[in-house]
Amino acid sequence: MSLIKYNRVFPTMWGSIFDDDSPMPSVLNWPDASTLQGLDMYETDDELIVKASVPGVPEDKVEVTVEGNILTIKAEHEETKEEKDKKKVVYKSTRQASFNYSTNLPRLVDGSKAVAEVENGVVKVVIPKTEEEKPKKIEVRKK
Repeated sequence: MSLIKYNRVFPTMWGSIFDDDSPMPSVLNWPDASTLQGLDMYETDDELIVKASVPGVPEDKVEVTVEGNILTIKAEHEETKEEKDKKKVVYKSTRQASFNYSTNLPRLVDGSKAVAEVENGVVKVVIPKTEEEKPKKIEVRKK
């Protein structure tokens, strides 16, 4: 039986950079930035917590909506830097970032009580579950 190397960091993008037969990343085979985005969802007894990656986008450019059991997170940001010398444009750089996440929530939630915050390029949305969705302890009686 032979051993097979597994690269757990980028298993689908390219082989390990230490493999002799694997090409080094270049502009032509570099992974698309959209594959590096992420949306994580956690559940507690009382609420759903969703975290979405929006690097480089300030909090005033992030829009979060809950409609029924569908959560949508949109974030767009454009930044232009221009250096002029005697009214001639010498250097101009534009950086754009756009993220759009939309997902069905696995439980009934109260969207009117949802809270969202942005910290270190991550949007965290906390949505309370409805009373019907919260776990209920059922008493077991002796017959």
